[in-house]
Amino acid sequence: MRRAVVIACLVLCFLPLPANAGDAELRAVQATIEAQIGAFRAGDNEAAYSYAAPSIKRIFPTLDQFMAMVTGAYQPVWKPRNFAFGKSRELGPGSIAQQVLLVGPDGKDYEAVYTLELQPDGTFRITGVSLRGTKALGA
Repeated sequence: MRRAVVIACLVLCFLPLPANAGDAELRAVQATIEAQIGAFRAGDNEAAYSYAAPSIKRIFPTLDQFMAMVTGAYQPVWKPRNFAFGKSRELGPGSIAQQVLLVGPDGKDYEAVYTLELQPDGTFRITGVSLRGTKALGA
């Protein structure tokens, strides 16, 4: 609980102003990330896979391959105890980076930077996640 409060305070302190990306785009990006994490938490791996961009699906063409990658290298994203959105920025037209602060299943703090791209159907899909441990959130 204490970490959740710390994360919430940090997020409120560092809320970014949109850099060219509109509020609707930022909400859509965050909704996509939140939906994927929610699907992971619910054990709905197929739904989680649906939020991956075509470029990721080319690298991991089956659900089993995708989940092996996620469970092997992205435990804090797969099973976070808690998470909150941090800074975001536009990388280019239709491409946004979104920081996510997580408490992993091991109780440690992590920072994930998601990149998402706008798809032809108007949805944002996840093109990558960079994950690193951080002590910045520790109590």
